[in-house]
Amino acid sequence: MGKIPFDIEAALPLVADAVRPYPKAAMFELAERGYRTVFQQLVACVVSIRTRDEESLPLSVRLFDRAPTAAEVAVLTPEQIAALIRPATFWDRKAVQIRDIARRVADDFGGDLPCDEATLRSFSGVGVKCANLALGIACTQRGGAAAGLGGPDDAADPEPERRLIAVDVHVHRVTNRWGYVSAPTPEKTMEALAGVLPPRYDVEINALLVPFGKHICTGVRPKCSTCPVRDPCQQVGVTSHR
Repeated sequence: MGKIPFDIEAALPLVADAVRPYPKAAMFELAERGYRTVFQQLVACVVSIRTRDEESLPLSVRLFDRAPTAAEVAVLTPEQIAALIRPATFWDRKAVQIRDIARRVADDFGGDLPCDEATLRSFSGVGVKCANLALGIACTQRGGAAAGLGGPDDAADPEPERRLIAVDVHVHRVTNRWGYVSAPTPEKTMEALAGVLPPRYDVEINALLVPFGKHICTGVRPKCSTCPVRDPCQQVGVTSHR
């Protein structure tokens, strides 16, 4: 008997139950701790690039405890920022990048970074994943569509074409392993998800699949025997599992 069709509406609540015992994805945990401005979320994503959540979360907290606003980060030297975010991967380069972001936010935007993708993408080194994740967490309600982008008055009439899907290695691996999409890269997976994922899950899918991919649907020998979505999962590329 073949696999049943993969139903994302049925799968995500099961995934939510399965990941409840595990730590939240770093940027979502950061927001729950009160660090949820667009600037803080964007900088935290920069810190997290190629760095494990277990390291990037406390490093971001340490930075924002010292300097919570763009204006306060802007007056720090790259060496001071580096000391706060070390040992994040590429900490020396990131320190210069973070200082430059902070200075521009303070000088050009009065310290308040707007909920605007083009603005976020205009910063050197900021790609679509960090822009979408920062906007999704800071500017929308968790699990909702793009409501709130541009302010509370816009919340009732979101732009339907605006998607905030942030695809990292976990979202890419899991959704392709499920057979929900078939794409060779995270960038192509984001495009594929935009065509099939209900918009209300744009932000939530990252919040759920990061811990799911880290602890259950792992890169090597995933825990298929206890996986809550084992039956519909196509197990694409799985050659060995637990």
